[in-house]
Amino acid sequence: MTLTHILPSLRRSIADPLNSNNWPAHTTTSPSDVMIAGLSLVTLVEWCGTPCVHTAAAVVRGTNGQSSETELASVVLARVTSVSQEDGQLSVWVDAELDRCSAVCSEARLIGRASTAHASPAVLFPASPSGTVHRALELPSDLTRGDLIVVPCIGVTLLREVQNHSAHPERVSDDRVDRARDPFPFPVCGR
Repeated sequence: MTLTHILPSLRRSIADPLNSNNWPAHTTTSPSDVMIAGLSLVTLVEWCGTPCVHTAAAVVRGTNGQSSETELASVVLARVTSVSQEDGQLSVWVDAELDRCSAVCSEARLIGRASTAHASPAVLFPASPSGTVHRALELPSDLTRGDLIVVPCIGVTLLREVQNHSAHPERVSDDRVDRARDPFPFPVCGR
């Protein structure tokens, strides 16, 4: 248990700590943002929208953050589309699919604003009803629609793996884009 967990009001000036083994190398935090090698993830969402994926060098486990020369890690950025709370547990729906990536949901965190609310156990629901529900995470109890969540992933995650495919039935079933028929081809980050 961390000091910011016990006294959430400290989150205005101190960022919640993160486990560097689960995040890309050179990941740092501020009270309202996560930066990877100097790139603000809040700014990345402003450029690309959500869901969004960023991939960088992974950390060599057990080295206090040493960058791997061969392995990669990713983060998925998602927007909260709905939140409900029952018996102190949050049910959080996001605009990303996390089934086809190696998401470390226990490390999920709020970005875009500093919350001083106590953390609550949360269940994370993906964009489509057929997706996997992720448990064992804590998020601020004042989480609301429109908030941004970042989730680290082990290995490489592709944007097409986290996009809600059910929203575009004109896509072919094996996730390739049929550009002649698809009026919504997969966006390119940084557009």
